[in-house]
Amino acid sequence: MNEILWIVFALINFSMLTLIYKGFGRQGLFVWIGMATVVANIQVTKTIEMFGLTATLGNIIYGTVFLATDILNEKYGKQEAKKAVWLGFFTLISMTVMMQIAVKWFTPVGSEVQAALETIFGLLPRVAAGSLLAYIVSQYVDVFIYSKLKSMFAGDRFLWVRNNGSTMVSQLLDSFVFTLVAFLGEVPTNVWFEIFITTYVIKFIVAALDTPFLYLAKRFNKASNHS
Repeated sequence: MNEILWIVFALINFSMLTLIYKGFGRQGLFVWIGMATVVANIQVTKTIEMFGLTATLGNIIYGTVFLATDILNEKYGKQEAKKAVWLGFFTLISMTVMMQIAVKWFTPVGSEVQAALETIFGLLPRVAAGSLLAYIVSQYVDVFIYSKLKSMFAGDRFLWVRNNGSTMVSQLLDSFVFTLVAFLGEVPTNVWFEIFITTYVIKFIVAALDTPFLYLAKRFNKASNHS
C-alpha cells in the first residue's frame, strides 16, 4: 500500500502546485515554495518503507520546490527563480529558529504536545545545518543549470531536458550535502552511503514525475506571466 500511496501522494502534490500557479500566477509559486520548505522539514521526521527501500516522507513535497523554481525560471527568468530560492531559505530559517525557541518554554510534566513538538522540532544541530546548507546550495545549482540548459536547448521541444537535467543534478548535490553534513561520522560509512543512495533514488523518481506538470504549467495562458 505504501507504494500506491506514494504515487498518489506525489500526483496530489504536483497537482496542487499546478493549481495554485493556475489560480494565483507567480505569487502562488512564491507562497508554495515558502510553505513547501517548512512542510518538507516536518515530514522528513517520518520514516517510511517502499520498493524495498527505507526513506523519509518529505522527499515528495521537497521535490515540488524544484518544480516551482523551474517554472519561475522558464516563464519569468533566472532572477525571479533566485528570489524564490532566498524566500524559501528565509522561511526555513525562520521556522527553525522560532520552533527551537517554542520547545524551550516551560510545560507541565507529562504534556503529550510538548513531547511531540520536541520529537519533530528538536533537531540536532548537524541535521538542521545540513538541511539549510543542502537547500541553498542545491537550489542555486538548479537555477544555474536550468538557465544554462535553456540557452543551449531552447524551445518547448527540449523542455524535458531543461527540467530533468537541472533537477536530477541538483537533487544529487542536495542528497550528498545533506547526508554528508548530517550523518557522515555519526553512522558507519556503509550505512551513510546507503542513506545517500536511497535518498537520491527517491528524489530521482520524484524529479521524473514532475515533468508533465511543467509542460502543463507552460501551456497556461500568457496572462499568467504578468501575475
